[in-house]
Amino acid sequence: MPSQGSIGDRVRGLRLSRRMSQAQLAGPDLSDSYVSLIESGKRTPTPVVARLLAERLGCTTEYLLHGIEPRQRIDTELGLRHAELELYHGDPAVAAERFGEIVKAADEDNVMLAAQARLGRARALERQGKVGRAVEAYERLRKEAAAHPERLADLPLAVALCRCYQRAGDLLRAKDLGAHALAQAEKLALVHGDVAVELAAILAETETGLPYVERVLDAVGLPHDVVDRTNEIRALWDASIKAAEGDDSALAVILADDALAAGRPGRLAVRTSQVALQWARIVTARPTVTEEFERAAELAEKATDVLGVFPAERLEHARGLTVLAHVKLRAGDHAAAHELADRTLERVGEAQGVIAASAHLIHAHVALARSEGEVVPLLMKAQELLQGAQATSGPDREAARVWRELGDLWGRSGSRHEQFSAYRRALEAVGIRANMPGTTTPAVLTH
Repeated sequence: MPSQGSIGDRVRGLRLSRRMSQAQLAGPDLSDSYVSLIESGKRTPTPVVARLLAERLGCTTEYLLHGIEPRQRIDTELGLRHAELELYHGDPAVAAERFGEIVKAADEDNVMLAAQARLGRARALERQGKVGRAVEAYERLRKEAAAHPERLADLPLAVALCRCYQRAGDLLRAKDLGAHALAQAEKLALVHGDVAVELAAILAETETGLPYVERVLDAVGLPHDVVDRTNEIRALWDASIKAAEGDDSALAVILADDALAAGRPGRLAVRTSQVALQWARIVTARPTVTEEFERAAELAEKATDVLGVFPAERLEHARGLTVLAHVKLRAGDHAAAHELADRTLERVGEAQGVIAASAHLIHAHVALARSEGEVVPLLMKAQELLQGAQATSGPDREAARVWRELGDLWGRSGSRHEQFSAYRRALEAVGIRANMPGTTTPAVLTH
């Protein structure tokens, strides 16, 4: 376990246990007054001085600075990496528990490890869908980042909070955080890496900052030869666990790092594909120039292919198929759109109500365009699926978009009552209750 107390407490405790005076500890290199200042907490030894004091006190520099022995330190580092593997490739509930254990084991002198563990726990809570608790954790971390920027960076925390507030339905707070994060990213000219892609994802979801989203897509791109490395990650993870059980912690850390590194390209490819599909959806839904639409179509094709590589991303792949189907509808390729809707239903069945409903609406679009087949049964089926979809923990913008599309199609089929009812449900899906006799298409859902 880490030693309690400050660096000064450890220096003083070890000095007294060795029956040394401050002058003896200072030796010819330091002054006894400087040693006194260190012990009282008024000075922090430099790395050179820390090594010198550790040598004279008969301990490691690691212990003197952090209150933790090298073996304890590496075991804690290993615990962090295994918790990260659970977060990205395992059970987020287990990850939250493991991060929490590290937080409890770390004391005030191990602030960096504790901060990393608290951040990991916040991410694990978010991945479990415990958005309220995640927001509380992220807000505390953001205050810590403001007070101690050497421990935590503000930008990733602002992005994470924006994402959580958006999921919780507090769109004003999400908008403010998104604008703050975008300003930081623009100042840094940051368009590569995980933070940039995460920021682009939330901006695309809220349909704000789209020029930045486009720059990130240009910079990061979508891979042509993405590979699902799940088996490799699992093998490295298992090897790391076995190495740790054999008391080879150093090797266990190396193997865990290899496992995390093996998973990162896939995680980034999936997230970038989601951003590309959101951007393609936005472009397809609005009047646009030919070149922009062609780019959206190309990105939608590539992004859907990428998501199809990963079995664990079955639902995201299905969503991608519906976006690509809308691109095909816009291009007038009704046969391709119909086929993509069929593939969507094959992928998810009808258990995933919102996605399946979207597929049936694509079939309805095709039937209306071809002036053939019954449209009303398709709309009724989509409505039934939306009504039967499981309630989410907060507002659901995806469901709102599909309800709105259903309303548009009811209007095209001449059913005004059903049209207004669908628009009302669209508003309710984003947390707005309203009576809408004679209401036109709710513009709020386009923003």
